[in-house]
Formats: sequence, C-alpha cells, structure tokens
Amino acid sequence: MTFDQFKESLSQSNPPDSLSQPLQAMWWAAKDEWDTAHDLIQPLSDGYSIRIHGYLHRQEGDKGNAAYWYHRNGMALPNNTLEEEWMEIVSILLQAN
Repeated sequence: MTFDQFKESLSQSNPPDSLSQPLQAMWWAAKDEWDTAHDLIQPLSDGYSIRIHGYLHRQEGDKGNAAYWYHRNGMALPNNTLEEEWMEIVSILLQAN
C-alpha cells in the first residue's frame, strides 16, 4: 500500500484488513479515535510500537508519558508537529511491510 492509498483509506469507516496492528493504530489515531489506537498498540513491544505509544501520548497532550515512551525507544521528545510525525511513522511502517 502506498502512503496516498493509506490516506485515502481514512475515508472508510474501518481500516483495511491488510494493515499491521501498528498501522491500524496510526489509522485510528488519524481518525481521532485515541482509545482504539491505544488499545491496539499497548500490548506490543517492538520499537515501532513503542514509538507509536509515545506519539499517542503526545497526541493526547501527556508530554511526560510521551517522553517516557520515546525514551524507551532511545528517542527524545520530537520537536516536529504531530502531523509531521504521523506522516513519518506511517511512511516508515508502509516501507517496512
């Protein structure tokens, strides 16, 4: 799936079945369905998921919790916008699939 196809899928009521759990979380995050996104990502412990966990807490406005998750992934709290980070994470995940 391309980035543009992923963005186009946001017009649907549910994410495509072919998406990985981390991509599903980012899909729901883009739809402002924070709880759904968080529930999907919380049990996962790979590096991508830990970064997404940080992103979600940053999206919710909890910078302290976000900083904890970014630190677990060896990252500092990002200075870019949420939209820029969302695009970066989704692009990385799509390339990894």
